[in-house]
Amino acid sequence: MKAKNLAEILPDIKALAKQERKTNRKYFARIGKRPPRELDATVSALHEEVFKEMDCLACANCCKTTSPIFRDVDIERVARHLGVRPAELVDQHLHLDEDGDYVLNSSPCPFLGDDNYCSIYEARPRACREYPHTDRKNFHQILDLTLKNTSVCPATFRIVQRLREVLPG
Repeated sequence: MKAKNLAEILPDIKALAKQERKTNRKYFARIGKRPPRELDATVSALHEEVFKEMDCLACANCCKTTSPIFRDVDIERVARHLGVRPAELVDQHLHLDEDGDYVLNSSPCPFLGDDNYCSIYEARPRACREYPHTDRKNFHQILDLTLKNTSVCPATFRIVQRLREVLPG
């Protein structure tokens, strides 16, 4: 597949991720069994490279389609930022999912503006701060999450494409 710029990928991200899902799943199964020693450094370098091409404010697909997990500390921080009680934040915006985690009631995120700016950016949940998790240590531990994120985040999709090229499984 000819590489497209990341803005061109967004409208078709789900279909593109679905096309490559089987290949990515096999690749991740191989590297998950025996993670290459240089995996974390390689993924981190690819993260830096790809995010030089990516303008998250032009995309915000993660904020438009998925919910981060809100830990208790996140709820307290966001509530303090908004000037409300934590219980009020939970009542208005969150619910417990099937895994017992607090997540948003709806998509897009209620804190996302029409300009794709986050109104709680400085207080945003840790999951938002770390998304798409492609610059963390022990990358082999989040291969399933990364596979899911390829259908949401054009940068993650591109990182995985490039990873397969530079570290063949």
